[in-house]
Amino acid sequence: MSSPSNVAESPITDQRELIEYLASGSKPRAEWRIGTEHEKFGFRLDDLRPPTFDGDRGIEALLTGLTRFGWTPVQEHGRTIALLKDGASVTLEPAGQLELSGAPLETIHDTCRETNTHLAEVKTVAEELQLGFLGMGFQPKWKREDMPWMPKGRYKIMRDYMPRRGDLGLDMMTRTCTVQVNLDFSSEADMVKKFRVSLALQPIATALFADSPFTEGKPNGYLSYRSHIWTDTDPDRTGMLDFVFEDGFGFERYVDYLLDVPMYFSYRDGEYVDASGKSFRKFLKGELDVLPGALPTLRDWSDHMTTAFPEVRLKKYLEMRGADGGPWNRLCALPAFWVGLLYDDASLDAAWDLVRDFTMAERNALRDGVPKHALKLPFRAGSVRDLALEALRIAAAGLQRRARLNSSGTDESRFLEPLIEFAEANETPAERKLALFHDEWGGDIDRVFREFAY
Repeated sequence: MSSPSNVAESPITDQRELIEYLASGSKPRAEWRIGTEHEKFGFRLDDLRPPTFDGDRGIEALLTGLTRFGWTPVQEHGRTIALLKDGASVTLEPAGQLELSGAPLETIHDTCRETNTHLAEVKTVAEELQLGFLGMGFQPKWKREDMPWMPKGRYKIMRDYMPRRGDLGLDMMTRTCTVQVNLDFSSEADMVKKFRVSLALQPIATALFADSPFTEGKPNGYLSYRSHIWTDTDPDRTGMLDFVFEDGFGFERYVDYLLDVPMYFSYRDGEYVDASGKSFRKFLKGELDVLPGALPTLRDWSDHMTTAFPEVRLKKYLEMRGADGGPWNRLCALPAFWVGLLYDDASLDAAWDLVRDFTMAERNALRDGVPKHALKLPFRAGSVRDLALEALRIAAAGLQRRARLNSSGTDESRFLEPLIEFAEANETPAERKLALFHDEWGGDIDRVFREFAY
């Protein structure tokens, strides 16, 4: 979840400005970049509990320790709640899950180096504090009431509002972790095609990355419980956005959707003003009762865009949001999957051919079925595994045509290898952990922290 944005503070006087803001993200192909984000659970090495914000071994101490690597602290009410460096940021999710939002980089080789550097820095500081970090989609051991809360104003507002709109919103905030990739588009037409392809194939990414089979130390009946949680978080701001596939979809239609997403807050003079459930349309008219007569700024609009949580999110770029967090090699695999599909014209065409005749019912059945069944979910005459293998074949060809080589002369398709192995074996990371849990671990969930920590 984002911190306050740093865009213009001038008032918005026309809805057209909101559409133009999105359209301004269009870039020529030479300027397309890759921005990878990932979240991870912290835990204390002695008792495996999540660290609090305060204290000698707390999350703020970790952030302060990371400043030795050149990160600049960001403060809220005198407390360090984020770090910035070279176009990247380190931020906190509501229960202290640590997130790297990577800089926009040219190749997956670059983004993988960035991820490795970040994890090495975190490990250096964390070991001094007797902390560890785990990449999974859902907190495998601790209850919701065991999770700490970070002192960020927007999270207090969301914490109060979430239970009004679904039963699992607080679990989404405190007990989930994801990996995402942000990708560019060249025009409105290019955005539409990429949005449709990525939305239709997002369940395939969910299946390949499924790694959240435990709740409070026991199997929960899902392979991606993180993905299931989004089905009962807040229907006003989640889901598959069926309108994206309708004729005439573009920037204007997405703005209309966002204007109907209820607000959470407005950030004014260093404070979060609670506007939960309020209408941004009324804000545009100066009729927001919590800010009488005030008009929104582009900063308000940029912040508001971060409070919609569909499977694919449009800002000035497209965010792929369907994957569980995981170990370092899968953090590099997610951008490889989507760059291979979306950044090569032949691959984008092939991916569109793969999904173009999916019905709305089929797209939603995939979304609803993969949290429990992942690759083994039946689809037409086959299964999600068949879709995954074909999508991976298309992505690999796209990455090979991109021909972005590292110093050893290897292209980016190598980063797909973990996903290809899962798909060929028809076995997700979640299923492999479940097998360990029932056999080698003897039902002891604590083993996951020792054996899968970064």
